[in-house]
Order: sequence, then structure tokens, then C-alpha cells
Amino acid sequence: MLNLILCKMMKNVKYILPILLAVIFVFPACDNELDLVPEDDVSQNVIFTTSQGAQLAVLGLYSKCQDDDVLNGTPQSMGEWHADNVRFVGSFPTFLQVRDYTILANNTSIQEVWRDCFEVVMAANFVIDGVPALEEAGFEEADKNSLIAEARFMRALIYFNMANWFSAPIQQDNGSNDCLPIVDFIFTGSTTEFEIPRSSLSEVHAFIAADLDFAIANLSGTDRTMATRGAAQALKARLHLYRGEWSDAATLANTVIGDSNFELAGDYSFFQNEGSKEHIFTLVNTAADGQNSGEGFSGLFNPSPEGRGDAPFSDYLINAFDTDNDLRFTTLTEQGPDAQNTNSFFTTKYVDGITNADNAPVIRITEMYLTRAEANFRAGSSTGAAPLDDINLLRSRAGLADLSALSLDDILDERRKELCFEGHRRMDLLRNELGLRPSGDPNFADAAFGANKTIWPIPTRERDLNPLFTQNPGY
Repeated sequence: MLNLILCKMMKNVKYILPILLAVIFVFPACDNELDLVPEDDVSQNVIFTTSQGAQLAVLGLYSKCQDDDVLNGTPQSMGEWHADNVRFVGSFPTFLQVRDYTILANNTSIQEVWRDCFEVVMAANFVIDGVPALEEAGFEEADKNSLIAEARFMRALIYFNMANWFSAPIQQDNGSNDCLPIVDFIFTGSTTEFEIPRSSLSEVHAFIAADLDFAIANLSGTDRTMATRGAAQALKARLHLYRGEWSDAATLANTVIGDSNFELAGDYSFFQNEGSKEHIFTLVNTAADGQNSGEGFSGLFNPSPEGRGDAPFSDYLINAFDTDNDLRFTTLTEQGPDAQNTNSFFTTKYVDGITNADNAPVIRITEMYLTRAEANFRAGSSTGAAPLDDINLLRSRAGLADLSALSLDDILDERRKELCFEGHRRMDLLRNELGLRPSGDPNFADAAFGANKTIWPIPTRERDLNPLFTQNPGY
């Protein structure tokens, strides 16, 4: 496990350089084997001998999240063409299954998302379990809790994303449906440890909320490329919104908006500026270390030959914009050849299709304005600001005239245009009990709210390993 952590982190200048030199002598050479289970108690004892070793283990979480299958764009992009924002024109059979609602339980892209996300969970558990026993002069309980809080935030973020992909939304079964196994311990290799049933969606949401509450209580900091109290509050606001808990969502979103560490940007150049206060949490990538397969944000969303050209705008999304006046279209799009050599519109939120060095916009302050507006609108409240004021603020930045009145459809429309190509569209439709495709689409019936293949399957490999895993309906 130590070898794995170091190998992953040595690739990441942002997340490793500040402390690497101080602790590198602790670790043996890297190998090529993937090992999710600590090799023995000595491994954990070694890395958690010093505070620097513990910090290194925490930084390893961010490095693991740079995998395309975690936060760098593969599942987020699949959600965009599972819904109606992207016209997928690539050739990957596993991606075509998602586009065409012919998903199989042995879909390898989905299997890899499950595997790589649970790698992050296991690494987080490694920190959560190991840090409390660390004894070092000057390394106080608050210091330990801060590191544990980072790990618990990352675990909550991964569980939240996976719950959205592998479970029906709470609006469908009121949270009683099977979701994910709750893995909050270190595997020792016992066979029975792998035989964990899927917990319900409500149980998983409670697990996420507990992690976020701990993070909120124990994090501080102003580095928007790492976990902070504001990031934990923002993610919990998103959780409340998805659960339909409007007052809590509005209150937390308002708290984040009032945090001086974050600020609505004046234009849209922040996508290429990791220092912008628009970001609440952004995952930093570099040309040497970042998206790793060409199947992340940069590879999929850039026209060829720089990128794959697989994921241009859908006509549905183009029609949602005022293409002459909306700056979110006029300044954040380009035209170029798609994978079928047809001239198409592509987003410029991720401009580096060659080295794939674009950052991943995990949470940004604009989302909090949209969350506050929607939650207040649904609750009939004005926590922090009236919903119409929040929406008009975003429209003004986009160069559009103010609305004189507001509907829920107006809010969801603004949310779509602001957050397109960032992985939100699929759940924004499902949590509103809407189908993933509009009327007239060839997959309209397959994409209806409650239809089986709007939810991803539990991978066949995981069910082969764990006989207690139930399968999602329709697979």
C-alpha cells in the first residue's frame, strides 16, 4: 500500500512536492501491482509514524481522484450523454451503451468507475484509521482531526457521486432502495469482509452527512484546491438539494455565498484559473500529471485532432441557449471536427485536448447561487436573497436581460446552461422526476423517470465477488 500511495503521488506536483522530500526516505521503490489492502500492520505503522507521513497519505487521496474514472471526467461526461446535453459520436462500445440505453452489467467503463472510486474510499479509510494513533510532539488533536476531516470529506464526495450513479434518486423510492455498501474500515483480507450488502440510499446519505458534519467542524483553510470547511458546506448543500430538504439547502448555500474565500467571477475565464475565487473546490491537473486516459474532460470535449471529438453539444442544448447573446455560449464554445468529421459545437471549458491539463471544476460558487435560488423558490422563502435576484445576477454575468418573474423551469434552465459539461445534468433531471431525454428523442421511453436503465448496474465482477450484492432492476 505504501508503494501504491507513493507511486500515485509522485505523479502529482501540486499535491506532493511540498512534503515529498521530507518523507521520501520512508518508502521503498514503486511496483506495478494494485493493492487495495494494506500489506500488513507494519505498513500503516510506518506511514503514520510522523505527521509528515500522515500528510503524505492525505495528499494521496487527491492524486487518486485525478483518475479519469473518479473526478476527472469519465463518469461526469457519461452522465451528460446519458441525459440530453451531449451528442456522443465516438466509437467506444461501453459509452455507446450509455448513450443508447443498452447498458450491460459487464460494461467495463462502469466497472472501472466503481473500482477506482472505491480505491479512493479505501485510501480515505487508511487515513481515518491510522491518524488517531499518531504520537508526535506538537501534533495536537486538532491537527489530527483536520487530516481526518480531509479524508472524510473526500470519502463523502466519492460516496455522493457513486450513490447518484448506482442508485435511484430519493424521489423514486423515498430512499428505501438499495444503494452502496458502506465500507468504513480497513480490509485485512478476511473473506467475510468482502460480503457486505448494499445499504439503502437513506443510510448512505446519512453516512455522507456524518462525514460532512465532521469535516465542517474540523476543517478550515483557504486553499480551494483542497478540502475546506466551505467545500464541505457546499457539498452538504448539494446533498440537501438532492434530497428535497429546501430550508437546509438554502441555509448552507447562503453560508457558503457569505464566505469571503469565494466570490462570483466577473467573466468565464476562471475555468483556466485555479486561483479564481469562483472555485470552491477544483482538482488541479498538469501536463505531467492529470487526466490519464483521453476519456476525461479534456479528451472527450475537445474537437479533433487535439481531442477525441467524441462529445459535442447536442442540438437540445444548443436550442436552450440564446446563441447570439448568451456569453456562456458565445465565449465558451468553439466549432471543429467531431469524431465523425462533422463540424460541431464544443465547449471550451476544457481547452487542453493535447496534454489534458485542464482542472476539474468539482464545486464552484455559481452552483451555490443556483442552489439557494431553487431551494428558496421551492420553500417560498428568501434566505439570503430572493430567488429572482439570484437568477438575474447570473443572467447579468451572461449578458442577458433580467427576468421580471420566475418559474422553476427558469431556474432549472439557468442551472443547465451554467453547469453543462460539468456532470450535473443527469441528476438535475432525475431529482425533478423528469426523463433524461425530451419528447421525440429515439430513447424517450427508455429515458423516462423510473425507467431501469436511467440507473447504472452494479458491475458483474463485483457481484461475482460478493454474493450479497443485489442487482439494480433491469440488469
